[in-house]
Amino acid sequence: MAVTLKGRNFVSVKDFSTEEIRQTLQTAEQLKLARYRGEDRALLAGKTLVMIFQKPSLRTRVSFEAGMTRLGGHAIYLAPGDIKLGQRETTEDIAIVVSRMADLIMARTFGHDIVEDLARHATCPVINGLSDHEHPCQILADLLTVYEKKRRLEGLRLVYLGDGNNVAHSLMYGGALTGMHVTVCTPAGYEPNAEVTAEATRIGQATGAEIGVTGDVAAATTGADVLYTDVWASMGQESEAEGRKGAFAGYQINAEVMKRAKPDAVILHCLPAHYGEEIDYATSRLPNSAIFDQAENRLHAQNGLMVLLAGAR
Repeated sequence: MAVTLKGRNFVSVKDFSTEEIRQTLQTAEQLKLARYRGEDRALLAGKTLVMIFQKPSLRTRVSFEAGMTRLGGHAIYLAPGDIKLGQRETTEDIAIVVSRMADLIMARTFGHDIVEDLARHATCPVINGLSDHEHPCQILADLLTVYEKKRRLEGLRLVYLGDGNNVAHSLMYGGALTGMHVTVCTPAGYEPNAEVTAEATRIGQATGAEIGVTGDVAAATTGADVLYTDVWASMGQESEAEGRKGAFAGYQINAEVMKRAKPDAVILHCLPAHYGEEIDYATSRLPNSAIFDQAENRLHAQNGLMVLLAGAR
């Protein structure tokens, strides 16, 4: 597949076409296999990734930093207090300066507009490590994980139980682009952005993917191939956490939900998990669970992404 992504940004899942997502996943799979064979290649030798963080992180920082190291490159971590995006210096100036010194920029921010501004003004590729609107790198890892377990994406039914948040948005785009049906199951008042739902629905018309939003847990999860959940209160919503527990009480992945899904349904959670809330501990440790494969695949999916954006293959 002749797809060239050199110099491109990855701010939203929909920045890539269906073919470009497939190419990224194929590259990730090849790099993962090479890693397990002890055949890591220094594809990013001499390359520098600058990682800008407004939010604390475990998986995002470790996966990007370890990925650059394994591929022969170098990662620089800028903590929330190091540059104070938009306060000490404008986002535009930061983007211009950093991209003159680095080959890639990854930003984990609150506002999606910050990542968009970085991408607008930087002269090197910008990767959205997470924003309040989308979590595209997570969804690359999710798609890779589902493909590993099912050897296909087209025609599968993924049901996401929980808040209509950034993960839900990116999942809808990812499913729409790869032909995987995605249903977001959430209580009234917590639905995903209506424009995202409408756009994902339009994209899905070309691939055969059905995108839907419902509050009916029983109907949504019956016959599901993949069950996915996330925390009920995201970072920055701590003040809402107690109130959300009541609203989301019936939206947990547990034994009852598993009975309605297909026997081999894959369980996903982007972590960190609040056991006893969005998922119970016993269910998270079932043989069907791919939660920790999913976490590991952040590394491999992002490696594939960085290699392609840097034009290393």
